[in-house]
Amino acid sequence: MITFLRTGLLGALAALTLLAGCERPPVDAVQRGYRGTGMEQVYNPRLLETQAAKNALPPDSPPAPAVGPTAGQVFQNVKVLNDLSVAEFSRLMVSITAWVAPEQGCTYCHVGNNLAADDLYTKVVARRMLQMTQHINADWKSHVADTGVTCYTCHRGQPVPANVWTTAPAKPQAASFAGNKAGQNMPASSVAMASLPYDPFTPFLSKDADIRVIGGTALPTGNRKSTKQTEWTYGLMMHMSESLGVNCTYCHNTRSFADWEASTPQRSTAWYGIRMARDLNAQYVDPLASVLPANRRGVEGDAQKINCATCHQGAFKPLYGASMLPNHPELAKVRAVVGASAAPAAAAAAAPPAGEVLFAVGASTVSEEGSRALAPVVTALNADAAAKVTLSGYNSATGDPAQNEELAKRRAMAVRDALKAAGIAEDRIVLEKPQVTEANATGEDARARRVELALTK
Repeated sequence: MITFLRTGLLGALAALTLLAGCERPPVDAVQRGYRGTGMEQVYNPRLLETQAAKNALPPDSPPAPAVGPTAGQVFQNVKVLNDLSVAEFSRLMVSITAWVAPEQGCTYCHVGNNLAADDLYTKVVARRMLQMTQHINADWKSHVADTGVTCYTCHRGQPVPANVWTTAPAKPQAASFAGNKAGQNMPASSVAMASLPYDPFTPFLSKDADIRVIGGTALPTGNRKSTKQTEWTYGLMMHMSESLGVNCTYCHNTRSFADWEASTPQRSTAWYGIRMARDLNAQYVDPLASVLPANRRGVEGDAQKINCATCHQGAFKPLYGASMLPNHPELAKVRAVVGASAAPAAAAAAAPPAGEVLFAVGASTVSEEGSRALAPVVTALNADAAAKVTLSGYNSATGDPAQNEELAKRRAMAVRDALKAAGIAEDRIVLEKPQVTEANATGEDARARRVELALTK
């Protein structure tokens, strides 16, 4: 009897040990094909709750006006995006700081007393990454469509994206009857802890090894792909499934994984994504190895590269398909490089608005949104010690003129105080006489409650 109980307890313990690798119910299943074919996507609601927080959009500042002298005309050594206005460029720098190095600040890429210097490797890398982002959005719409990507897509507030890879060195292996393991039976997170080869990235996302292993006919008619080659392909598939948080059926039909006509549209998108990753690693990432310090390179000396998880981070679409490009059109295409003398000096002297702060009806307190609108101006002033900012308060043409003018003054002074609080000296802030908006602009028009900021020399 005691032996029987012990055997039962050991059996129960073994069963519990095996079940420890499974996700506990409940789970949700979404039908993605015909009934009874197993075309379904399984989601764990507890994991989705975690993913939702990781893929939330960050706060952003309103777009800056595309007017005035360009960044290339005002700042030194601007080799990318130098056709943007000073306000647009400064706003983007503030955004990149929040996306990539919120704790380190501007000095993560820039030398504090000389923002133009290329002394830090991080600035050289950031410049190339900006070019890569533009290239993705302009030339890889077959994968990213019009949603596109920004620095935040990969970085999520970290200097180095959470999911990068380097070529894995060959692991030492003692003599055994099993022969060459070919990278197998060494569980790794790269293949979702399976016994598959632990580095599917080097052959498929750095090199262009053939991924397809299934023959085109039911019987073997010339297909020389081996089981060992198939396991490398499945290693990559496990990575893609884990990176996107999806089943195999997200791309493949259960009846025939190889049949393109029966596959879902997402399989074509993934096909382009694989080639996009190869392109980015070869053109933009690998060449940076020569400028990266040792702690930013792999054991083999290669740069930390891109795979599916770099952008997706467990979601079938990065940020669940939300696009940040409408707020950052400067990253949506490869832009022409404009020389410092491309525009006449008179254009710079005109000093159009560098930004504006909007106020609520009857209010003279700078809102949180107004503070974000001031950030690019503060950055521009910090970058150019000779620059000043002129403030012009506007008021409605309707109502009591004296009261409206007094309110416009208070709003301009509130903006002045906010700039001073941000470290801008008062002698660099010029207050102009309040101005009246057009006669057809009533107090309900937000622009009748604005303070304009213009950079001057």
